Amino acid sequence: MAPTRERTRPRPLPELRGHGLRLRPWDPESRADAQTWLRGLTDPEFRRWNTPFRPITDLADARESLRRGARRDADGAGASFRIADAGSGTPLGHVGVNEVHPVLRRGLVGYWVLPEARGRGVATRALLLAAHWALTELGLHRLELDHAVRHEASCRVAERCGFGYEGTMRGAIFEAGRLDAFRDAHLHARLATDPEPPPPDTPA
Repeated sequence: MAPTRERTRPRPLPELRGHGLRLRPWDPESRADAQTWLRGLTDPEFRRWNTPFRPITDLADARESLRRGARRDADGAGASFRIADAGSGTPLGHVGVNEVHPVLRRGLVGYWVLPEARGRGVATRALLLAAHWALTELGLHRLELDHAVRHEASCRVAERCGFGYEGTMRGAIFEAGRLDAFRDAHLHARLATDPEPPPPDTPA
């Protein structure tokens, strides 16, 4: 096994393909990518369960948010991927590995899916791809996933992708639409040594 500093050194993000999806890095200079990012982060269902640290209200905000993410990715602190249909290229959502700790070889995963793409297993298929890459090619040992209590859809995605439930974190994330109040979150995690989850059903 290569030393940890070699396995987690910053490098260009790859394109990941599988389970009927194509995952590629977001392009902050692409108007289409910025529009997709804006749609995702202003969607009412996303905002019900997530509160961005900085408000995203227009295309300029979205582009700057993508640029910040690209800088984090370039520094090796994260890996953000645009989810698209492998055949048509239609954008479907986002999956990312965030808060990468190079010494502990730990990261935090997150994802969202556009409204028209929900109910097709997109989050599950994308998370399986991203988690496999992070726990093998990126060399991480532990991936964590948290979500607001009562977010049952996210809980199901975590379990299908091999992220076991580890407990409730009190007051761990912001309340919806607020930066001055907190709510509880469930913590899930998957280790590189855990069994690989079964492949998902891929829509025709």
